[in-house]
Parts: sequence; C-alpha cells; structure tokens
Amino acid sequence: EQPTPPHQIAMIARAVEACLRLGKPVGVNVLRNDVRAALGIAAATGAGFVRVNVHVGAYVTDQGLIEGRAFETLRYRDTLDARDVAILADVRVKHATPLAPVAVDVEVKDVLRRGMADAVVVTGTGTGEPVSPDLLAEVRAAAGDSTVVIGSGLSPSRAELAGLADAAIVGTWIKRDGRVDQPVDPERVRRL
Repeated sequence: EQPTPPHQIAMIARAVEACLRLGKPVGVNVLRNDVRAALGIAAATGAGFVRVNVHVGAYVTDQGLIEGRAFETLRYRDTLDARDVAILADVRVKHATPLAPVAVDVEVKDVLRRGMADAVVVTGTGTGEPVSPDLLAEVRAAAGDSTVVIGSGLSPSRAELAGLADAAIVGTWIKRDGRVDQPVDPERVRRL
C-alpha cells in the first residue's frame, strides 16, 4: 500500500475545513483505504467520522489486495485522542471481492464487534450503483441496533432503500447528469 502523499492530505484537510464551515456533518475517506490519513485529517479539522473501505478481513480490488487493520486503526485513533471521530466501515465494499468467502452476517458482526466500528456502510458493486435491497436487509438484520449507512446508489427513484438504513452517503447522483466526473448539480441536491 502506498501512503497518501502529504500534499494530498493537506489539500483534503483544507477541503474538509471548508465543508465544516457549512455546519453539516463531514466525514473523511482517503482512497484507497488510507484510514490513517483520514483519521489525521479528521482529528486536525474536527470532522465527525472517517470511512474505511476494508476494516477487517481482506479484499481483492483493482488496486491489489487490501487488508483490514482494525487494531492499528483503533490504536491510531486513540493516539490522536480522537475517540469522538466515528469509524464507518464498509461491508461488501464496492469494486472489490472478499479474498475468502465469508457470510454477510459474519462480516457485519466482525466489523462491529471485532473491528469495533461505529457503523457499517453497505454499497452496490460500483460507484453510483445501488445496494441490493436483499443485501441491505441482511446487513440491517445482522447489525441489530448499530448504525447502517447506504454508501452508494441512493437516488429519488430508490428512496425506499433509505427506510432500511440510518444514513446515506450520496455522491454520484447529485453530480450533473449523475456522472461522478461532473460538478455537483444544485437542482439534483434539492430533488434528493
């Protein structure tokens, strides 16, 4: 794994600070799985949460094998005295496949119990792709009272999925024409 270059961390921190001035919840996700950088940014800026794509287990991705390091992540959060920064951890993360077969309910429980994540994030298979209602229901059942976050694919036409989750992270749909490479479209934000 290549650590994120310092200049990118600094630029992300500046962007987070600007977003925080809007008075809305802000989280940090440094791709692909640089949760140490994300925690550092969150601790320095006051962001409320980080997202880690692989917190426990191992996944095969287009960037290679990514291994979860929950213990190191939790220890680093303690080192930063940032226990108020929540950890949102993916299960069945997009653009990836588990290295070894694992049942969804087992993965959810591992993320929450062994990985001590504050919430689980569930996505579709790719950026902007909706989570399957069956997978979301399975994650919701396994998570019990823990927070479940939809991490991709939420749109007005899929609003019913929001009823199975506690929160959602929306990126692609609010961009012009629903394209990730376009700027945010204020009208799409209002519609959502």
